[in-house]
Amino acid sequence: MTPPALRCDQVVKRYGDFCAVDRVSLEVDGGEIVALLGPNGAGKTTLIGCITGLVNATGGTITVFGQDVRRDFRTARRLVGLVPQEINFDPFFTPLESLMIQMGLMGQRPDRAWCEELLDRFALSDRRDAYTRHLSGGMKRRLLVAKALVHRPKLLFLDEPTAGVDVELRKSLWDEVRRLRSEGTTVLLTTHYLEEAEELADRIAVMRRGRLLVVEPREAMLARGQGRSLEEIFVELVHSEEPPCSP
Repeated sequence: MTPPALRCDQVVKRYGDFCAVDRVSLEVDGGEIVALLGPNGAGKTTLIGCITGLVNATGGTITVFGQDVRRDFRTARRLVGLVPQEINFDPFFTPLESLMIQMGLMGQRPDRAWCEELLDRFALSDRRDAYTRHLSGGMKRRLLVAKALVHRPKLLFLDEPTAGVDVELRKSLWDEVRRLRSEGTTVLLTTHYLEEAEELADRIAVMRRGRLLVVEPREAMLARGQGRSLEEIFVELVHSEEPPCSP
Protein backbone atom coordinates (compact mmCIF):
# COMPACT_ATOMS: atom_id res chain seq x y z
CA MET A 1 0.00 0.00 0.00
CA THR A 2 1.14 3.56 -0.74
CA PRO A 3 1.90 5.35 2.56
CA PRO A 4 0.07 8.61 3.29
CA ALA A 5 1.82 11.86 2.54
CA LEU A 6 1.81 12.61 6.27
CA ARG A 7 1.07 10.51 9.32
CA CYS A 8 1.19 11.94 12.83
CA ASP A 9 0.58 9.38 15.58
CA GLN A 10 0.03 10.69 19.12
CA VAL A 11 2.48 13.57 18.68
CA VAL A 12 3.31 15.50 21.85
CA LYS A 13 5.48 18.55 22.41
CA ARG A 14 6.07 19.89 25.90
CA TYR A 15 8.05 22.87 27.13
CA GLY A 16 8.44 22.06 30.81
CA ASP A 17 4.92 21.89 32.21
CA PHE A 18 3.39 23.54 29.17
CA CYS A 19 1.85 21.19 26.60
CA ALA A 20 2.04 22.89 23.17
CA VAL A 21 0.96 19.81 21.16
CA ASP A 22 -1.12 17.19 22.95
CA ARG A 23 -1.42 13.69 21.43
CA VAL A 24 -2.20 14.83 17.89
CA SER A 25 -2.95 12.09 15.35
CA LEU A 26 -3.52 13.11 11.74
CA GLU A 27 -3.23 11.49 8.30
CA VAL A 28 -3.02 13.44 5.04
CA ASP A 29 -3.31 11.67 1.70
CA GLY A 30 -1.17 12.47 -1.30
CA GLY A 31 -2.52 15.31 -3.45
CA GLU A 32 -4.81 16.59 -0.68
CA ILE A 33 -5.14 20.13 0.67
CA VAL A 34 -5.81 20.25 4.42
CA ALA A 35 -6.45 23.54 6.22
CA LEU A 36 -5.28 23.56 9.84
CA LEU A 37 -7.23 26.18 11.78
CA GLY A 38 -7.02 27.37 15.35
CA PRO A 39 -6.66 30.49 17.48
CA ASN A 40 -3.26 31.98 18.25
CA GLY A 41 -1.34 29.61 20.52
CA ALA A 42 -3.31 26.54 19.44
CA GLY A 43 -0.13 24.64 18.53
CA LYS A 44 -0.35 24.77 14.73
CA THR A 45 3.12 26.17 14.08
CA THR A 46 4.66 23.94 16.74
CA LEU A 47 3.13 20.88 15.10
CA ILE A 48 4.51 21.96 11.73
CA GLY A 49 7.90 22.46 13.39
CA CYS A 50 7.78 18.88 14.69
CA ILE A 51 7.00 17.58 11.20
CA THR A 52 9.67 19.62 9.41
CA GLY A 53 12.42 18.97 11.96
CA LEU A 54 12.58 22.49 13.37
CA VAL A 55 11.20 21.26 16.71
CA ASN A 56 11.98 18.00 18.52
CA ALA A 57 8.72 16.30 19.48
CA THR A 58 8.51 15.04 23.05
CA GLY A 59 6.59 11.92 22.03
CA GLY A 60 4.78 10.16 19.22
CA THR A 61 5.85 9.35 15.67
CA ILE A 62 5.71 11.29 12.40
CA THR A 63 6.28 9.95 8.91
CA VAL A 64 6.38 11.73 5.55
CA PHE A 65 5.61 9.38 2.67
CA GLY A 66 6.65 6.55 4.96
CA GLN A 67 9.94 8.17 6.06
CA ASP A 68 10.32 8.71 9.80
CA VAL A 69 11.20 12.37 10.39
CA ARG A 70 13.67 11.40 13.11
CA ARG A 71 15.30 8.21 11.88
CA ASP A 72 15.24 9.23 8.20
CA PHE A 73 15.60 12.96 8.69
CA ARG A 74 17.53 13.81 5.54
CA THR A 75 15.22 11.85 3.24
CA ALA A 76 12.06 13.14 4.95
CA ARG A 77 13.22 16.76 4.97
CA ARG A 78 13.93 16.77 1.23
CA LEU A 79 10.33 15.70 0.60
CA VAL A 80 9.03 18.76 2.47
CA GLY A 81 8.78 22.46 1.61
CA LEU A 82 7.98 25.07 4.25
CA VAL A 83 6.71 28.62 3.85
CA PRO A 84 7.10 30.08 7.36
CA GLN A 85 5.21 32.96 8.91
CA GLU A 86 8.34 35.08 9.25
CA ILE A 87 10.29 36.72 6.45
CA ASN A 88 13.71 35.05 6.71
CA PHE A 89 15.96 36.22 3.86
CA ASP A 90 19.53 37.44 3.98
CA PRO A 91 19.01 41.10 2.97
CA PHE A 92 22.18 41.15 0.86
CA PHE A 93 21.21 38.29 -1.48
CA THR A 94 19.13 38.77 -4.60
CA PRO A 95 16.04 36.63 -5.27
CA LEU A 96 17.98 34.57 -7.82
CA GLU A 97 20.87 34.05 -5.40
CA SER A 98 18.44 33.08 -2.60
CA LEU A 99 16.87 30.36 -4.74
CA MET A 100 20.22 29.03 -5.98
CA ILE A 101 21.59 28.85 -2.42
CA GLN A 102 18.42 27.16 -1.17
CA MET A 103 18.80 24.42 -3.79
CA GLY A 104 22.30 23.72 -2.49
CA LEU A 105 21.10 23.68 1.11
CA MET A 106 18.52 21.07 0.14
CA GLY A 107 21.20 18.81 -1.33
CA GLN A 108 20.53 19.58 -4.99
CA ARG A 109 22.81 20.90 -7.70
CA PRO A 110 21.80 24.52 -8.33
CA ASP A 111 19.70 24.80 -11.48
CA ARG A 112 19.60 28.38 -12.74
CA ALA A 113 16.95 27.64 -15.39
CA TRP A 114 14.55 26.24 -12.77
CA CYS A 115 15.18 29.18 -10.45
CA GLU A 116 14.48 31.58 -13.31
CA GLU A 117 11.26 29.70 -14.04
CA LEU A 118 10.12 30.07 -10.43
CA LEU A 119 10.90 33.79 -10.48
CA ASP A 120 8.83 34.13 -13.63
CA ARG A 121 5.97 32.10 -12.13
CA PHE A 122 5.81 34.41 -9.12
CA ALA A 123 6.21 37.63 -11.13
CA LEU A 124 9.68 38.36 -9.74
CA SER A 125 11.77 38.18 -12.90
CA ASP A 126 12.16 41.95 -13.15
CA ARG A 127 13.48 41.99 -9.55
CA ARG A 128 15.77 38.97 -9.89
CA ASP A 129 18.94 41.02 -9.29
CA ALA A 130 17.62 43.39 -6.62
CA TYR A 131 18.61 42.94 -2.98
CA THR A 132 15.79 41.21 -1.11
CA ARG A 133 15.72 44.05 1.41
CA HIS A 134 14.46 46.29 -1.39
CA LEU A 135 11.48 44.07 -2.24
CA SER A 136 7.96 44.98 -1.16
CA GLY A 137 6.19 42.88 1.46
CA GLY A 138 4.13 41.09 -1.18
CA MET A 139 7.22 40.31 -3.25
CA LYS A 140 8.94 38.87 -0.21
CA ARG A 141 5.93 36.63 0.40
CA ARG A 142 6.04 35.38 -3.19
CA LEU A 143 9.77 34.74 -2.89
CA LEU A 144 9.18 32.69 0.28
CA VAL A 145 6.86 30.40 -1.66
CA ALA A 146 9.34 30.10 -4.54
CA LYS A 147 12.10 29.28 -2.06
CA ALA A 148 9.98 26.51 -0.53
CA LEU A 149 9.36 25.01 -3.98
CA VAL A 150 12.90 25.18 -5.31
CA HIS A 151 13.69 21.51 -4.49
CA ARG A 152 10.31 20.31 -5.83
CA PRO A 153 8.85 19.01 -2.54
CA LYS A 154 6.03 16.48 -2.50
CA LEU A 155 4.56 17.93 0.72
CA LEU A 156 4.23 21.70 1.17
CA PHE A 157 3.49 23.52 4.42
CA LEU A 158 2.06 27.02 4.13
CA ASP A 159 2.08 28.72 7.54
CA GLU A 160 -0.05 31.88 7.25
CA PRO A 161 1.17 32.47 3.66
CA THR A 162 -1.16 35.39 2.90
CA ALA A 163 -0.89 37.27 6.20
CA GLY A 164 -0.76 40.98 5.49
CA VAL A 165 -0.91 40.73 1.70
CA ASP A 166 -3.36 42.49 -0.60
CA VAL A 167 -6.40 40.85 -2.17
CA GLU A 168 -4.82 40.49 -5.62
CA LEU A 169 -1.76 38.69 -4.27
CA ARG A 170 -3.91 36.48 -2.06
CA LYS A 171 -5.97 35.35 -5.05
CA SER A 172 -2.81 34.69 -7.12
CA LEU A 173 -1.39 32.54 -4.32
CA TRP A 174 -4.68 30.63 -4.18
CA ASP A 175 -4.31 29.91 -7.90
CA GLU A 176 -0.76 28.68 -7.32
CA VAL A 177 -1.90 26.33 -4.53
CA ARG A 178 -4.55 24.87 -6.84
CA ARG A 179 -1.97 24.41 -9.59
CA LEU A 180 0.40 22.64 -7.20
CA ARG A 181 -2.37 20.29 -6.10
CA SER A 182 -3.18 19.54 -9.75
CA GLU A 183 0.46 18.50 -10.19
CA GLY A 184 0.23 16.10 -7.23
CA THR A 185 1.71 18.23 -4.45
CA THR A 186 0.16 17.72 -1.01
CA VAL A 187 -0.52 20.95 0.91
CA LEU A 188 -1.07 21.64 4.61
CA LEU A 189 -2.23 25.21 5.12
CA THR A 190 -2.58 27.21 8.32
CA THR A 191 -4.58 30.41 8.07
CA HIS A 192 -6.71 32.85 10.02
CA TYR A 193 -8.60 33.76 6.84
CA LEU A 194 -11.46 31.30 6.99
CA GLU A 195 -12.56 32.10 3.45
CA GLU A 196 -9.12 30.80 2.39
CA ALA A 197 -9.82 27.45 4.02
CA GLU A 198 -13.31 27.35 2.55
CA GLU A 199 -11.97 28.17 -0.92
CA LEU A 200 -9.02 25.75 -1.03
CA ALA A 201 -9.29 22.90 1.45
CA ASP A 202 -10.44 19.34 0.81
CA ARG A 203 -10.52 18.80 4.57
CA ILE A 204 -10.48 21.16 7.54
CA ALA A 205 -8.81 20.42 10.87
CA VAL A 206 -9.28 22.54 14.00
CA MET A 207 -6.81 22.76 16.91
CA ARG A 208 -7.20 24.34 20.32
CA ARG A 209 -4.76 24.32 23.24
CA GLY A 210 -2.60 21.72 21.55
CA ARG A 211 -5.48 19.35 20.85
CA LEU A 212 -6.87 18.36 17.47
CA LEU A 213 -10.60 18.87 17.97
CA VAL A 214 -11.96 17.74 14.62
CA VAL A 215 -10.86 16.76 11.10
CA GLU A 216 -13.62 16.71 8.48
CA PRO A 217 -14.18 17.15 4.76
CA ARG A 218 -14.98 20.76 3.98
CA GLU A 219 -18.56 19.90 3.00
CA ALA A 220 -19.15 18.04 6.28
CA MET A 221 -17.71 20.94 8.26
CA LEU A 222 -19.98 23.43 6.51
CA ALA A 223 -22.97 21.12 7.01
CA ARG A 224 -22.47 21.46 10.77
CA GLY A 225 -23.59 25.06 10.49
CA GLN A 226 -26.98 24.46 8.88
CA GLY A 227 -26.65 27.69 6.94
CA ARG A 228 -24.20 29.39 9.27
CA SER A 229 -20.80 30.61 8.08
CA LEU A 230 -17.54 28.73 8.57
CA GLU A 231 -16.50 31.51 10.94
CA GLU A 232 -19.48 30.83 13.19
CA ILE A 233 -18.81 27.08 13.11
CA PHE A 234 -15.14 27.68 13.95
CA VAL A 235 -15.93 29.97 16.90
CA GLU A 236 -18.35 27.39 18.29
CA LEU A 237 -15.75 24.61 18.03
CA VAL A 238 -12.92 26.50 19.70
CA HIS A 239 -15.17 27.60 22.55
CA SER A 240 -16.55 24.12 23.20
CA GLU A 241 -15.65 22.29 26.40
CA GLU A 242 -12.68 19.94 26.20
CA PRO A 243 -10.62 17.89 28.67
CA PRO A 244 -7.42 19.40 30.08
CA CYS A 245 -3.99 18.67 28.61
CA SER A 246 -2.91 15.07 29.20
CA PRO A 247 -0.44 14.36 32.01
